[in-house]
Amino acid sequence: MRTPKTLLPLALLAAGLTLAACGGNDSASGGDPGAAFAGATPVKGGTISYGHEQEPPCLIGGWVQQAYIERQFADSLVSQVKEGEIVPWLATKWKVSDDQKTWTFTLKPGVKFTDGTPLNAAAVKTNFETWLNPKSLNPTVDAYIGEYYKSSKALNDTTFELTLTKPYAPLLSALSQGYFGILSPKQLAKGPQVNCEQPVGSGPFIVKKWNRGKNIEFVKNPNYNSAPANAKHQGPAYVDGITWKFLGDQTVRYGSLTSGESNVIYNVPTVNWKDAKQKFEVQQYITPGRPVTFSLNTVKGPFTDKLVRQAFGYAADRKAAVESAFNDVIPYNGNGALSQSTPDYDKGLADAYPYDPEKAAQLLDQAGWKENGDGVREKDGKKLTVNLVYPAGAVFSAEGATALQNIQEQLKQVGFDAKLTAATQSEVFSGKYSTPDSYDAITWYWTSPTAGVLYIVWRQNLKDRPNGNNSSFYNNPTLENTIEKANSTLDPAEQKALYAKAQKIIVDEAAAIGLYTQTTSLASEPKLRDVWIENSQGEPVFHDAFFAKEGGDS
Repeated sequence: MRTPKTLLPLALLAAGLTLAACGGNDSASGGDPGAAFAGATPVKGGTISYGHEQEPPCLIGGWVQQAYIERQFADSLVSQVKEGEIVPWLATKWKVSDDQKTWTFTLKPGVKFTDGTPLNAAAVKTNFETWLNPKSLNPTVDAYIGEYYKSSKALNDTTFELTLTKPYAPLLSALSQGYFGILSPKQLAKGPQVNCEQPVGSGPFIVKKWNRGKNIEFVKNPNYNSAPANAKHQGPAYVDGITWKFLGDQTVRYGSLTSGESNVIYNVPTVNWKDAKQKFEVQQYITPGRPVTFSLNTVKGPFTDKLVRQAFGYAADRKAAVESAFNDVIPYNGNGALSQSTPDYDKGLADAYPYDPEKAAQLLDQAGWKENGDGVREKDGKKLTVNLVYPAGAVFSAEGATALQNIQEQLKQVGFDAKLTAATQSEVFSGKYSTPDSYDAITWYWTSPTAGVLYIVWRQNLKDRPNGNNSSFYNNPTLENTIEKANSTLDPAEQKALYAKAQKIIVDEAAAIGLYTQTTSLASEPKLRDVWIENSQGEPVFHDAFFAKEGGDS
């Protein structure tokens, strides 16, 4: 995702005309804790108490944490299943012109927003225009389709036409994400601040109240009639609502589940993973897109030299640091370009820059950084000091910080003086760490079940065409052209080859050094059934969830 003037996590997707593979959404439960509730018939009533992690600055926007929330109250045009197929949601069918530039969507009739206004083609058109407004709360949409969007039309109440400037293979997958949830034009007209706090969609739940610093109160939409084709049931939600609690401390969050204060939680602490699998229903989704990586500043500081960037990659045992810090629960991802669950991920780059301190030392010698008596290398009177910024208030858990601390110590062994800077969520969102003079390396990710995400994060950052998502400030016209061609071709073999070429450029140039995959995990108490993780970017889905009675009684 992105916010103005800076980069942030997001979730793109794509592949082919109507297909887009996605990351793994696998059950990780052990010991069958839900056996007593097997075969339960859905029953109505009750409020789900959900312990989440991050509280965003607005309930809508371009951060994946906001997409998780938006999924509860807003519907998208299409949905994506595990195998990557795109299925109907608000759009019952669609077609594309021979030149792949004009898409026509037929909308489900009779759908209304929860303020009573119709969800028709004119409303969809208003949403596209609002998303692409420079003052939009959701710049992520612009990151996906801004360069491709030409115009949109409401041909009639149930027919929406979208015209692109050039073919864009990832379109349908992109539209399946929470960022593209359709909101009420009546509410949108009230301005950004109102919609930040009280957005209105057509989804299974309604935002009743946002108690900042505490929770969001969702209530059931009793008239819900527009569930996606891959939902477990049609019609209104079974439960009466959700209390979406913000529990940033992972010990408190897991404790709320074990004590019964929460029925389900997000991001199970890896130290509690084995215990959770024995007691609860656990699901883990390995997020595709850009993994958590070190983006190395290629225009200012020591990392302007490719040899130093490569030395950084070899200098630390990143794999061991990740496996140790995350208790072998979160996968290591050596390929800094794409997450291992992304379609067209190049497995040949999985072990890029393996731990080799001797090679790191040789590269630093070659680059002119000489050993000094105090252990920190020097060149031209300057110390090899690098500022590594990580978003502790927006991405990194305690486990992630531990991995970085281990890496910091290993970097020192070859002569790097690595300084760790923990950035708060507010600092990241304000753009404090978004310019070449604000860091030497920064860690981030971008969720997206398509290799097309490469265009978002690696398009050149030029004066007349800025790209705030290019956090390495790495400008390579060959790379940009390669990814752009991959995004437009409909030949799967050609697309795969082009994405592979792009990944190799990024890895060979050491513009980004891989660390680990972003994930979504959920742990639910056994009596709470049919909570699931959707497959575009790992959004939790509660529309189908219900509280079962022991023994499967209804």
